Amino acid sequence: MGSHTSGDGRTEQDVTLRAGYALEADDSCIADARHHAAAFLDQARAGHRVPVSSRVRDLTQLVVSELVTNARKYAPGPVLMELRVTARAVEIVVWDSEPTVPAARAADPGRIGQHGLEIVKAVTESLFIEQEPVGKRITARIALSEHPAA
Repeated sequence: MGSHTSGDGRTEQDVTLRAGYALEADDSCIADARHHAAAFLDQARAGHRVPVSSRVRDLTQLVVSELVTNARKYAPGPVLMELRVTARAVEIVVWDSEPTVPAARAADPGRIGQHGLEIVKAVTESLFIEQEPVGKRITARIALSEHPAA
């Protein structure tokens, strides 16, 4: 991606797009979150020329779905989601009111369900879980490049 200087001297690599969403505490919030993620990435690609591939768009929707599903399943009350995109990555941030930090379980092909965090860890570049004064915040980062180290 080329570097273009804007009027304030920043380059495109410095630009971060952000959008925040308060999701209802009902079953429609998972579909709503996926819709918000797709629309946000479409806007980043069309309006800001961020190179969002179909792979990144699909992975972002998968991660959003898994994180919001877990928040909806285990935490009472609202779920907050923030989406951010830089020249290098998409970040999905989900906050919920449950203070317990989730842990990926050991691989067990016989286990039905509870694979969400394993999936998220497998498809993201990084995953951060932070306890907050109320609840927790989970941040997942998906590289825009097919080869994040490049």
